[in-house]
Amino acid sequence: MTLSAGPATIGDLDAARTTSISPLISPALLREDHPVDAAVAKVVRHGRAETVDILEGRDDRLLVVVGPCSVHDPEAALDYARRLAAKAEELREDLHVVMRVYFEKPRTTLGWKGLINDPDLDGTFAVNKGLRMARKLLLDVSGLGLPVGCEFLDPITPQFISDIVTWGSIGARTAASQVHRQLCSALSMPVGIKNSTEGDVQVAIDATRAAAASHVFPGINTDGLAALLTTSGNPDCHVILRGHNGGPNYDAGTVADTLARLAKAGLPERVIIDASHGNSGKDHVRQGAVVSELAARLASGERGISGLMMESFLAGGRQDLSLGHAAELTYGQSITDACLAWDDTAPLLDELASAVRARR
Repeated sequence: MTLSAGPATIGDLDAARTTSISPLISPALLREDHPVDAAVAKVVRHGRAETVDILEGRDDRLLVVVGPCSVHDPEAALDYARRLAAKAEELREDLHVVMRVYFEKPRTTLGWKGLINDPDLDGTFAVNKGLRMARKLLLDVSGLGLPVGCEFLDPITPQFISDIVTWGSIGARTAASQVHRQLCSALSMPVGIKNSTEGDVQVAIDATRAAAASHVFPGINTDGLAALLTTSGNPDCHVILRGHNGGPNYDAGTVADTLARLAKAGLPERVIIDASHGNSGKDHVRQGAVVSELAARLASGERGISGLMMESFLAGGRQDLSLGHAAELTYGQSITDACLAWDDTAPLLDELASAVRARR
């Protein structure tokens, strides 16, 4: 049988399953519409510098990254930020608090993928709107004097928001990805890289080492055009122990083993503990017990733990999202992973600050 090679069939070669291609706003235009002012720039610069000082051991405070699992309601997130900013100022001598403001949600199978992807929570995927909402919220939170942290999932997204981010993270599902390791090497802020969902800590160590090296890879520039990016490497990447499918890994033995592996790889010996996910058995309430145990270990003089992460929102727990019914959601409660309530979070921050003073 002879196959036709005419123009009518050429589109089938690479667009057989693409239903549409829509224009995407350029990073430069978004940054022009929502610019960084001098006050926000100061918060970002100081936040990054203080984070690096903690990671390098020049600052004996504890880095604490705390906030919602993922933001779905900017109004509630800003409400949370106001409370956290006041607490962060109160404890600033002992804690360097960074608000967790995550817009991209990696999924094991299917589900809502975050504010940037679907800002209206209805499956309409208004990504340009989501990018605008995300950038504005980062500016609003930073305007309170509170540094922000984001997980980077899509390699294009950072061009739209990374200039406002103090601390970044790479999730357990992407720690082994060469694309994300290259991305880390280009980012201007410290980045934490998590162990895998199966508990492989070495993959995070390898990623940290790879991110510290220079890379050349394709991406986009701020005008949204295809570009070849050359990086100098990011020396401020570090490992996050987040537990795994089989249980927690924040025990002193695992921490010591991780520090020894880092030293063997010629990397700085620093670790951050995520109190949620596998370390809490996905039980948001148990985060409190994890934090208390870590606080006791810090107070007794344990070294090597540079920071701690918690998932926290205004209301405790989580709720299911029914697409198109956002108005029915409980205000300030997560629609992804369950979070600690703010009223339960504030005392834990006090406990961590007390532990830092005791260690000091």
